[in-house]
Amino acid sequence: MGLRKALRLYVITARGDREEVRRVREALEGGATSIQLRAKSVTAREAYLAGRQIRKLTREYGALFFVDDRIDLAIALDADGVQLGPGDIPIEVAKNVVPNLIVGASVYSVDEALKAEELGADYLGAGAVFSTPTKPEARVLGLGGLREVVKRVSIPVVAIGGITHENAGEVMKTGVDGVAVISTVMCAPDVKKATQELKNVVGGV
Repeated sequence: MGLRKALRLYVITARGDREEVRRVREALEGGATSIQLRAKSVTAREAYLAGRQIRKLTREYGALFFVDDRIDLAIALDADGVQLGPGDIPIEVAKNVVPNLIVGASVYSVDEALKAEELGADYLGAGAVFSTPTKPEARVLGLGGLREVVKRVSIPVVAIGGITHENAGEVMKTGVDGVAVISTVMCAPDVKKATQELKNVVGGV
């Protein structure tokens, strides 16, 4: 599976602990094509232990496995890639230190998208498309801004921020390669069903 297709349905953990691993499996059963370990509120050890199980699952289901922010954790878990934000290790440093990893960059404007591509990012996580309780401080890019990012860069773009079953269709019309979600899937009463329904909206791979 090529990178663009593998980014179609990108599911991010809500907590990143071992109790969430079962829900990750359900998301993969429902058709998630990439999983990102986002572990903001647990220890590095707990994230590692959860990540080991998630790494195994992603291999089993043929999905990509990314780690948010932490290059050290990505290396320790033999992840496929790492997602870096403005406050993390610079993209160009990451590309030099771990050239085998896929490096995604979180961007919030067209200028940031162009800069990230210039620095060597392999794909962009662009948002926030809509305001979201997961990241209330995130700048809102909107559908228009997202469409402009897609138009101006040549690397894959994944939309993130407030994406739901109801608005994912409009998001895909901007030309993005995929959508990234947290609560829409990971906090759903039925994770597998929520993932399947979202996959029906964004299209299969």
